[in-house]
Amino acid sequence: QVQLVESGGGLVQPGGSLRLSCAASGSGDSINLMGWYRQAPGKQRVWVALISSSGTTYYADSVKGRFTISRDNAGNTLNLQMSTLKPEDTAVYYCHAQSRVPPYVDYWGQGTQVAVSS
Repeated sequence: QVQLVESGGGLVQPGGSLRLSCAASGSGDSINLMGWYRQAPGKQRVWVALISSSGTTYYADSVKGRFTISRDNAGNTLNLQMSTLKPEDTAVYYCHAQSRVPPYVDYWGQGTQVAVSS
């Protein structure tokens, strides 16, 4: 059974940094770790960052230049380095993965809370 577990969230002051990690079981061949989403209080979950199988990265305009997505060599850990954090970044952050074969099932972690406040 695929499991995704996010970690690294917490309370940080504006301008600070945090590194989020997503540990995936069975991700070596069974799933592709694809990216990060976030959900602010009272809002829908939105896409934040994506990394392709070739390593190309994509970012939402709201975080471009401040966040960096990466994947370890084994492909079983997904990271999100967040810098110059703003109060608007406050949200629960979720790791997203997808199975390698049809019907391409989507998997989500339980989320990790990031709070940016002075």
